[in-house]
Amino acid sequence: MASFPDFVNENEIAKSWFVGELLTPSAPFDQKSGRETWTVSFAPDGSYFAWSQGHRIVRLIPWSQCLNNFTLDGNVLNNVGDRRLSTQNSDGQQKNIPREHTIDCGDVVWGLAFGSSVPEKQSRCANIEWHRFKFGQDQLLLATGLNNGRIKIWDVYTGKLLLNLMDHTEVVRDLTFAPDGSLILVSASRDKTLRVWDLKDDGNMIKVLRGHQSWVYCSAFSPDSSVLCSVGASKAVFLWDMDTYTMIRKLEGHHNDVVSCEFSPDGALLATASYDTRVLVWDPCTGSVLFEFGHLFPPPTLIFAGGENDRWVRSVSFCHDGQSIASIADDRIIRFWNIEQKSPQAIAPLSNGLCCAFSIDGSVLAAGTRDGSVYFWATPRIISSLQHLCRMAIRRVMATDEVKKLPVPDRVVDFLSYRIM
Repeated sequence: MASFPDFVNENEIAKSWFVGELLTPSAPFDQKSGRETWTVSFAPDGSYFAWSQGHRIVRLIPWSQCLNNFTLDGNVLNNVGDRRLSTQNSDGQQKNIPREHTIDCGDVVWGLAFGSSVPEKQSRCANIEWHRFKFGQDQLLLATGLNNGRIKIWDVYTGKLLLNLMDHTEVVRDLTFAPDGSLILVSASRDKTLRVWDLKDDGNMIKVLRGHQSWVYCSAFSPDSSVLCSVGASKAVFLWDMDTYTMIRKLEGHHNDVVSCEFSPDGALLATASYDTRVLVWDPCTGSVLFEFGHLFPPPTLIFAGGENDRWVRSVSFCHDGQSIASIADDRIIRFWNIEQKSPQAIAPLSNGLCCAFSIDGSVLAAGTRDGSVYFWATPRIISSLQHLCRMAIRRVMATDEVKKLPVPDRVVDFLSYRIM
């Protein structure tokens, strides 16, 4: 068994540049269980980076602070550090500088997510005129999902606890905010449900999404917040309409638990990672598989793929260029894929990797491990073609069914539908 197909020479694959690391100090007699970094996340405006470093602790660090310490080829990675950092807290007070925070969440942290507010997006509970919190335009929140089923909401700028959400009966495995600034939060749990919370309505739970027959591992919003993907045990990949809170369809193609998912920036593609050794890239509008990225060769039989195969894919992340995908597997390799190629564009070593996420500008990939530390690699640089940029612009506003109705040649339709590159 090999990590790459026969036509690929591993020695000829580009090696990603190691950028830096954030290490978790180990104490004497420190237990290995509970130290895992299950989630890493970048704030939507690129101002903060957060990770669960184990033993109930979440670290919040201004991303520019990290960039000032990371160098690549002798040059400081400051293309994100020049971004203006928002400094307003939930009380409307101004802070002089972004601050690093160490947050004790009171229990093991499995999921975390940043959420930012847009004042024009009102609460869906329109009859309530008074709210405990008035979220400003520059509001930035951090949600943490805990081992005891609770969700805690924090003010990023002060580290202050704002809300304590309680309804799940098992581990909250993953959290995701709607990207439209509405502060709608979805939590995925081992209790087989997803729950929808409205933080602009003081954290009221507005819906329970049922359909999973086992653990729910991860969920992700489409860029326009209209569709939610949830993945879980027993090969489950579900798509939900977030206007009606109903299931759109089930996607069938994986042979083992599905543990990670993410939409492309234009919403035209959906990447899912599974213990069956593969990352599948779907057209969420039709439910068809467009690309398959394997991590074990020759491809395993269905029985082997559905069990312990030593190539479980733990995490997948879509880069903001719409072309690059990163995946982490149990073979101690991070793979950087280009959707136009069948083999990895670059690789990097990583032992015991669990999760990954691209920085907002896509220049850096952060990866968390079982020892509570985070490692950073430079993303292979891709200069997007004008055709690809035009395709992304079109797909941001048109679904596949609408693209098929365009009065253009079939080859153009196939290109816009990502069926040919």
